[in-house]
Amino acid sequence: MSSCPHVPMSPCPRVPQFGRTEVIDNSLNPDFLRKFVLDYFFEEKQNLRFDLYDVDSKSPDLSKHDFLGQAFCTLGEIVGSAGSRLEKPLTGIPGKKCGTIILLAEELGNCRDVATLQFCANKLDKKDFFGKSDPFMVFYRSNEDGTFTICHKTEVVRNTLNPVWQAFAIPVRALCNGDYDRAIKVEVYDWDRDGSHDFIGEFTTSYRELARGQSQFNVYEVVNPRKRMKKKKYLNSGTVTLLSFAVESDHTFLDYIRGGTQINFTVAIDFTASNGNPSQSTSLHYLSPYQLNAYAMALKAVGEIIQDYDSDKMFPALGFGAKIPPDGRVSHEFPLNGDAANPACSGIEGVLEAYHRSLRSVQLYGPTNFAPVVNHVARSAAAVLDGSQYFVLLIITDGVISDMAQTKEAIVNAAKLPMSIIIVGVGQAEFDAMVELDGDDIRISSRGKVAERDIVQFVPFRDYVEGGASPVLSMARLAKDVLAEIPDQFISYMKARGIKPQPAPPSPDPPGPPVPPQP
Repeated sequence: MSSCPHVPMSPCPRVPQFGRTEVIDNSLNPDFLRKFVLDYFFEEKQNLRFDLYDVDSKSPDLSKHDFLGQAFCTLGEIVGSAGSRLEKPLTGIPGKKCGTIILLAEELGNCRDVATLQFCANKLDKKDFFGKSDPFMVFYRSNEDGTFTICHKTEVVRNTLNPVWQAFAIPVRALCNGDYDRAIKVEVYDWDRDGSHDFIGEFTTSYRELARGQSQFNVYEVVNPRKRMKKKKYLNSGTVTLLSFAVESDHTFLDYIRGGTQINFTVAIDFTASNGNPSQSTSLHYLSPYQLNAYAMALKAVGEIIQDYDSDKMFPALGFGAKIPPDGRVSHEFPLNGDAANPACSGIEGVLEAYHRSLRSVQLYGPTNFAPVVNHVARSAAAVLDGSQYFVLLIITDGVISDMAQTKEAIVNAAKLPMSIIIVGVGQAEFDAMVELDGDDIRISSRGKVAERDIVQFVPFRDYVEGGASPVLSMARLAKDVLAEIPDQFISYMKARGIKPQPAPPSPDPPGPPVPPQP
């Protein structure tokens, strides 16, 4: 029997097949040439399954061919491996060694392009009763399903019908997802202080059109569809002109990961008394035999994605706000595994085990101080400034922060380091202070110094568990929202320090020559 290996690939066990490789005749060491193009998202757990078959006929029905084995992994595992090369044993046939599959990932070239654009407008509609208009533009990329996703918003230019907006840079991937002919929708608004911005009009374009630069092709009529329907003589609500266009290649997050940069993940858990007695079911730390508590759910959701980018899978785990043995002193920076010299736990499961053990040995106390754990990770980050490591601290907390001034100072100092901070708020407390630390609206400052970068992302856990959605989907959404900013924060540090990615290690030689068929 000749061996004709063939690999169909599925994004997960219950999803229809994504694609199939070519069939390679008479080989036990096939080197498949066909490439599969997948959208990659750092912030999502993208499950993949690879099935291998020995194909003996032209039938497309896989049940008519011999199953040789399968492998499961995530897309993050592949791109997070050294050189984005992952080797996995094939399994699926009891008692039999099925061989090995080698998976390689590479980033499409247009994913690294960054476009810089500048626009102006002329004779926009007057919307303000006492003035002119305060115009700004919102850019949307179109999605495969026909929906639109916001990808850029300009600044507001006050009191003018002929604004000139500042030039802005945007990744080409964010603008059109690498499809140069995909529609880009642009809406023009008049800004109002109360947020009820007045719609002036809209137009559509594409990356290919914009790439022509300043020309008669890039002068767009701003049209308000409602006005056009009501007024027969309506022409437009003004025009928008592209003033300049430039594109250059930039280093991407995956360039650094392929070059060996490791993501170091640390978790810090709130053990203050406001969480409630862990032995009672009303406590946020209650260890139910039937389901994970909010702390464990948030930890798993975030940790299971980040772990793909950390080769040794050893994660420091800290607690704060508890009286700890043997002397009952209050600590805001204690190791969950009890080893102050090495607080690292093996894998996310090791962190969960250490967390459960700590709950049985410490006394929940207070207050809620963040600065010690932020400074703990900052000390590690300050020791590795060459771009080989980047540190992510996950703080899970239930309460109102007690050391706001010290935490702000710690974050402003940490913004100079290769470091990001994720805060997940559990329980029903008010989290106004966390929103302030997030710095999305106003960049955080301390003692007159403004943070060099925005490095904090905050989400309230309750936003993801209300409404009856499945826990798995809810935690996937939580992880997506808290991790989405990490690649941009990572790149902002590397660019500010002029750190370029290391070259990826060379790929090993391909498999040996085909094995001749057996007589």
